[in-house]
Amino acid sequence: MAKAATRDGYGNGLLKIGGNKDVVVLDAGVSDSTRSEKFKEKYPERFFNMGISEMDMVGTAAGFAKCGKIPFASSFASFLMGRTQDHQLVSVAYSESNVKLIASHAGVAIGEDGPTAQAVNDVGMARAMPTMIVIEPADAVEAEKVVEFLVGHKGPAYVRLGRPEVETIYDDSYKFKLGKASLLKGGGDAAIIASGIMVQESLKAAELLKNEGIEAAVVNMSSIKPIDEKAIVDAAKTGVLIAAQDHNIYGGLGDAVAAVIAKKTLDVKFDVVGIKDGFAESDSQEVLFKKYGMDSEAIANAVKKAVSQK
Repeated sequence: MAKAATRDGYGNGLLKIGGNKDVVVLDAGVSDSTRSEKFKEKYPERFFNMGISEMDMVGTAAGFAKCGKIPFASSFASFLMGRTQDHQLVSVAYSESNVKLIASHAGVAIGEDGPTAQAVNDVGMARAMPTMIVIEPADAVEAEKVVEFLVGHKGPAYVRLGRPEVETIYDDSYKFKLGKASLLKGGGDAAIIASGIMVQESLKAAELLKNEGIEAAVVNMSSIKPIDEKAIVDAAKTGVLIAAQDHNIYGGLGDAVAAVIAKKTLDVKFDVVGIKDGFAESDSQEVLFKKYGMDSEAIANAVKKAVSQK
């Protein structure tokens, strides 16, 4: 099975929509890393390197949007959210500007770049912004389809991407739908709801569980906001729900799932796999995921513990 990073899907998606002359792309000096470089090479007149000036980039993107353009603005997640929250809140969310914020290199999975670059709170911040949709694709194909979707979606968007190459899950026939989850594997004993790179770990966890006689469903919840409430209700029928996220256990996908569980008063055992309100250090993704209880084995153990409490 082919491997590619979700950031690669972003670059490919920009090429797909580049023929639309209203599309402009801005980047904060890391276009090679975010893959927006692909757009720059083909459409240099509509590419703007803003340098290490994320706040200016977001403000400029909002200005482009007010002029009828469709701006995609990219940087590393830790910098894009960490340095521009006020600009996002006022110039993008409050103003309902048609700005697409592309946050690459997210989470602990960025590994060797260390804790100051490992965005583990960005989903919580983005979710809390009124009018902002939040998406975290599971593979490069879905990332590409998300870009194609966004060019036709009017309003603020925050898209979370990763650096590691991951297994390709979808083929080119896949269509991204906002507010809709995707059931990747069925199972009646438990359900794992994940986004981004954690979908990969969840699929591996499901195989580990299968070897122990536990059939766990795997749900790709790439649309974190709005979230697919029906998919959560259906998954809860197994009696066990585990949310897996490359994010702090507070504020991310797990909290979004928990809110639905509370709203619908679902009778289900629930837990969240993610970094437990702390910071990691510089090391490989594999080492960090294992150390901080975020790998497939940790997800499988969370499922087994919850199943034993049914």
